[in-house]
Amino acid sequence: MPIKKTVAAAVAAAVNAYIQDDEAALAMMSLQQQQIPHPPVQSFSPWTMAGRAASMDLRRAWQLRLAR
Repeated sequence: MPIKKTVAAAVAAAVNAYIQDDEAALAMMSLQQQQIPHPPVQSFSPWTMAGRAASMDLRRAWQLRLAR
């Protein structure tokens, strides 16, 4: 079956348009991602964890005293 030049040109144009649209969409997504601010990252603090553990231990002790 012979390949028609008009069909080949239409297929090439469609593929080219698809690739351009895909590149434009990727460019827009990258611009949107750059504009979104990242939430602040909380670092691990051993002092905070020790304070929470101490308060939980104190609460547990009170609960055990009240259950007697």
